[in-house]
Amino acid sequence: MTQTHDNRWVKAVTLSPPSLGDNIADTDRLAEALKKSLGTRILRMDLDLLRQLPDRLREWNFRATAVLFKDGGGNGILVHLTAPDSTAPLCGLAVDLGTTRVVLRIIDLSTGAHLGESVFDNPQIAIGPDVLARIHHVEKTDGLKQLNRLIVDGINDALRVLCDRCGISRVNIHLISIAGNTAMTHLLIGLNPRWMIREPYIPVVNRPGVIAAVEMGLDVHPTARALVFPNVGSYFGGDLIAGILYCDLDLREDTAILVDVGTNAEVVLGNRNWMMACAGAAGPALEGGVTRMGTTAGPGVIDRIAIDPDSMAFNIHTIDDQPPRGICGSGVIDLAAALFRSGMIDIRGKLLPERCGNRFTLKDGLGYLTIVPAGQSATGHDLGVTQADLDSLVRSKAAMYTILETITASVGIQQRDLETFYVAGTFGAYIDPASAITIGMIPDLPLARYQSLGNSSLGGATRVLENPACFDRVNQIRDVITYMELNVNQDFMNRFSAARFLPHTDTSRFPSVQSPTTR
Repeated sequence: MTQTHDNRWVKAVTLSPPSLGDNIADTDRLAEALKKSLGTRILRMDLDLLRQLPDRLREWNFRATAVLFKDGGGNGILVHLTAPDSTAPLCGLAVDLGTTRVVLRIIDLSTGAHLGESVFDNPQIAIGPDVLARIHHVEKTDGLKQLNRLIVDGINDALRVLCDRCGISRVNIHLISIAGNTAMTHLLIGLNPRWMIREPYIPVVNRPGVIAAVEMGLDVHPTARALVFPNVGSYFGGDLIAGILYCDLDLREDTAILVDVGTNAEVVLGNRNWMMACAGAAGPALEGGVTRMGTTAGPGVIDRIAIDPDSMAFNIHTIDDQPPRGICGSGVIDLAAALFRSGMIDIRGKLLPERCGNRFTLKDGLGYLTIVPAGQSATGHDLGVTQADLDSLVRSKAAMYTILETITASVGIQQRDLETFYVAGTFGAYIDPASAITIGMIPDLPLARYQSLGNSSLGGATRVLENPACFDRVNQIRDVITYMELNVNQDFMNRFSAARFLPHTDTSRFPSVQSPTTR
């Protein structure tokens, strides 16, 4: 009798020994048992494993523990086979491959336990801070090779440290799941992304699929396999598909929306039957692009700001309560909302000197508002915003709201009818929805409808390693998405103009927001 015991991607198998009346090949005997447990018609295995199989099966009395995976076609792969009583950890690695930061998470494939995480700045920043700069660098001699080497080495170096911390060896990593935007995954695999930024904006591949980790240069078990999440064209990457998987948007009966603000603002609207997606440039102005003191979230970065309506004193909170050195996206939104509520800026986002008091000065002919005086900042310089910074923020918030309005209108849905509004990424982890509503960045919905997902890209990548059923959902999600191109959408441009006011030209859309003049 043949028995297998399901336990995620790790399967314990007991086979009937061969006999004259049951003389099928060792490979077929093992494959038949594992195919049933995995629900596939075909099971593939490497030649090296085939060579070891006869002796191993007999040494282990036809009992074994297998690490399985699937390929892009849904066929099973026998990745690793070990003794039934082996105590060696069988682990997986989930990777959130961000443009700015990369996050690694090691999980126990047998139990699903999270063993450890690490985060590091994407070393490609040394070449360029954004996707566009890195793609242009590919045009230089060995540019693609350099970018590929930087990220592969960066992952390997961080993984060695993380493995040591978790008390495991790199060869204990058998499965890898990688979610990132289209450009980042191309550079990791070593594919040239140059045509992604040239009309008609075509990537090399939409479904990288499952790749031998050794072919990618990843320093893990020699037979390990890596799933690289698929993308929908050049601007909707695998990180968003991972986010959809993580929040189960593809399983919902009712319609919900998912927003991830990073390099772009990426939005998905839908349910189990359909999904509409789009992306637009609303992200950079909320971090390094909005102000010279803007930065990504980290220790000492301002993430929350409030202004006392009576004393006009600034109440500032920084991450880890460190001296302020900059401001992240959520802090920028809080700042704008607080300035608007206190009457320091008008509905156009323009600074009002008479309300700003001695915090207001002119620098290079532009209005400048000091947020943190030099003596209180970690940099030794004052931290503040210029009128140009605020103008950029107003454009970004208008773009975000217009993206949301356009995508909902395209399918005949009113924003007020959305019961769940997911906000993903670092932006989602820190954002105060009330502040975003105040400036008209997101719809004026009850705050309970907004749900922060945290790092949904890492969460989705992790779920694939925890549950084989999630592997099958990845491509199903990708295939059901319809992508809306905003660059040629006239409705978007018309709506954008109306949204360039705080909170909007149509204030009836934001009943919870009172302008200073109506209080």
